Amino acid sequence: MPFGDLSFSDPKFSGYLSSQQVLADYVSLINYLKDSYKVPSYQNPVIAFGGFYGGILSAWMRMKYPSVIQGALASSAPIWQFEGMLPCGTLYGAASHPYIVESMKCANSIKVSWGQLNQLGTSDDGLKWLTDTFKLCSPLKDVKKLKDWLNEVYVKIAMNNYPYPTNFPAELPANPIKVLCEHLPDPWVKREELLNNIFHATSVYSKMAASGKCLDLEKISEGDQETLAWDFQSCTEMIVPICDYGTTDMFERSVWNITEVSDKCFRKFKVRPNPGLAEMEYGGKNITWATNIIFSNGLLDPWSSGGVLKNLSSSAVAVVIPEAAHSLDLRFANKADPESVLSARKIYKKTFSKWIKQYNKQKSH
Repeated sequence: MPFGDLSFSDPKFSGYLSSQQVLADYVSLINYLKDSYKVPSYQNPVIAFGGFYGGILSAWMRMKYPSVIQGALASSAPIWQFEGMLPCGTLYGAASHPYIVESMKCANSIKVSWGQLNQLGTSDDGLKWLTDTFKLCSPLKDVKKLKDWLNEVYVKIAMNNYPYPTNFPAELPANPIKVLCEHLPDPWVKREELLNNIFHATSVYSKMAASGKCLDLEKISEGDQETLAWDFQSCTEMIVPICDYGTTDMFERSVWNITEVSDKCFRKFKVRPNPGLAEMEYGGKNITWATNIIFSNGLLDPWSSGGVLKNLSSSAVAVVIPEAAHSLDLRFANKADPESVLSARKIYKKTFSKWIKQYNKQKSH
């Protein structure tokens, strides 16, 4: 927020928010810290690490500034989830996977619910019923707004399907998909019963069933400053095509229309997307030349669909964690951590030590 409340008011301010600027800022920060602690620039190798967007930046930083960054751990980093690199249906397909594994009846309940939501969304009485059932703060005028929220909840619960309770981005129990699916035992009950079950299932995330509060979809759609910042980047360089083919997964069929996205971005930020920028700037899938990067992905994480799941070179390697959701490997150690996460962390420590030795050996000559 370099310009305070003006930061997203006009492209002349918001235009500074780009991955290129962020990476350059990190280079300046590293140099500043070394100067502040009076560490010669050739001493103390630096390893970048991060999850999701931070993981993407970590990988890109090693590629773009190899003289500054000795290596990178890119956890849950979907560096190939951009326009032109993958089909638009991959994310929702991957997000459906942990629900299907947990319970096919649960996944089918969600799949059936979209048509029932659409049926009720065609009448004022139906919209009022949905408003009351889902405890919405204001009368629902367009069922799409509720469906968009449900889509987001299902993806976020899949991302945060950890084996122990967490409180970010919401307060969730251990194994939240399992808890959610307990409310969806039968996809073929009557419409109102199924949608009431959907309400109780998604209350695992929203807590609406147990609270006396209401769900403010308007406030959620506006988002906070962090959400606004990501929305801006997804309108400029981080173009993630998302659609659904309506076949084997649990989401409603939808299409990806870059023209509609572009027009929405222009209305909101006065900018238009540059769909090929990420691929052009950082190499896309043609990065077999990359070195000293660990790409870690949990197969329970929807964003693993755009991640690197196979080794690119002898030192740009993939660590696949079958039992992990989104960046579980970067969270604090927990006694419920699965064995595959513990094994991954051992690999990281061993690899970091190797990179540090390489750096020291190079600098000694």
